[in-house]
Amino acid sequence: MTEIISSRMGGVALGDVTAWLDSYLNVSSFKDWSNNGLQVEGNSTVTRIAASVDTSLRSIEEAISSGADLMVVHHGLFWNKPLMVTGPHRRRLQTALDAGLSIYAAHLPLDAHPEIGNNAMIASALSLQDASPFASIGQMGELPYEQTLQEFAERVQKLTGEICLVHGGGGGSGVRRLGIVSGSGAEFITQAAELGLDTLLTGEPEHKHFHDAFELGLNVVYAGHYETEVFGVRALAAKLEEQFGLPWQFLHLPTGL
Repeated sequence: MTEIISSRMGGVALGDVTAWLDSYLNVSSFKDWSNNGLQVEGNSTVTRIAASVDTSLRSIEEAISSGADLMVVHHGLFWNKPLMVTGPHRRRLQTALDAGLSIYAAHLPLDAHPEIGNNAMIASALSLQDASPFASIGQMGELPYEQTLQEFAERVQKLTGEICLVHGGGGGSGVRRLGIVSGSGAEFITQAAELGLDTLLTGEPEHKHFHDAFELGLNVVYAGHYETEVFGVRALAAKLEEQFGLPWQFLHLPTGL
């Protein structure tokens, strides 16, 4: 602990930050199609952090402009198979390496984290009671009181800033027993109905699951893949500031999806 404290004057060793992230997020316990953890190794010392949902050339350039040495992201550069270092992938990687910017990705570990995960943060913001795990990474529970589907959708829109797509499969039923899966969770419509939930809140729709919600009597509120996944990286960056005293900035680059 003394070594980390004394290094704050000139930053914190990258290895100390990534080791803490690996442990705090329990990265090794997840089977994921994302290569979670440190994906790009830049400067050996971290003085400032940028947080972003996605890794794109724009987010990398904005992180560099902000003075960050480390960018913490939900969607990283490397997934479950090797990518040729050509085209946009080459430009992203080269831009980060040339600037000494490290990139740390946390996909499912950041969806599922019980404290600062996307779903835990949404559940807390909606005052979900008796929350328990749902669909491996999500949360389910009861709202403090029953709301109409319109009231609930308006509340979600205020939380995310995204105009929701609402599928009233419940046929006018209210919203009380809720499941939450950030990002792409339409595949869990059947599971939500089987568990007796009346509403599923997720990010983006899939055409192949459209009819399921109506035939199973389940309301589904789609609040945007991007906008349901801003919560985790922001909370994680704030946690890093608390742990290491590192300033941070959230790069808000919405996709509208």
